Amino acid sequence: MIRTADCVRKTKETDIHITLDLDGRGDSEVDTGIGFFDHMLQGFAKHGFFDLTVKVSGDLIVDCHHTVEDTGIVLGGAIKQALGDKRGIKRFGSCILPMDETLMLCAVDLSGRPYLAFDGDFTTDRIGYLDTEMIKEFFYAVSYAAGMNLHIKTISGGNNHHMAEAMFKSFARALDEAVGVDARIDGILSTKGSLSAGTGELL
Repeated sequence: MIRTADCVRKTKETDIHITLDLDGRGDSEVDTGIGFFDHMLQGFAKHGFFDLTVKVSGDLIVDCHHTVEDTGIVLGGAIKQALGDKRGIKRFGSCILPMDETLMLCAVDLSGRPYLAFDGDFTTDRIGYLDTEMIKEFFYAVSYAAGMNLHIKTISGGNNHHMAEAMFKSFARALDEAVGVDARIDGILSTKGSLSAGTGELL
């Protein structure tokens, strides 16, 4: 089973190309023009064992908003594309991840229903050249484009760099578990028999 995606999105604000292999080794090539954001996406790939390339040209002369949000939209779309009909996947994944003083929880349900619950208050406006308020917007964009229920909760925090990094790494670990294939699953892991949005039914 090949679970890869190749997604492109071009607007007047951003030009984005992302490739994703859910069954990779954690290799990545990332260039968004925002160094700390690159670092976060590289960590996401490494700790989720996803092969990921991200090339973004955005209107950073305005600010980082469009670049970060649109990258989330395309990454979420790539996850959705790579999963296909979600046959055989575990669907649910979770991780409680420590990083020094920080303890982060992330839980994922690849239900087809988008929802983000985000609990993480940063005490600085920026980390490097990334506006900290855009971290929530990134995960919101990913969750809605992918059709996933995503919970991120800071159990304890302190250093803003550690908090952000723990969010991306715990998301990677939870997603890796959720996309994992279990031989015991016959078809789709849902009593409705589907994990796709658009039917108006709860799955």
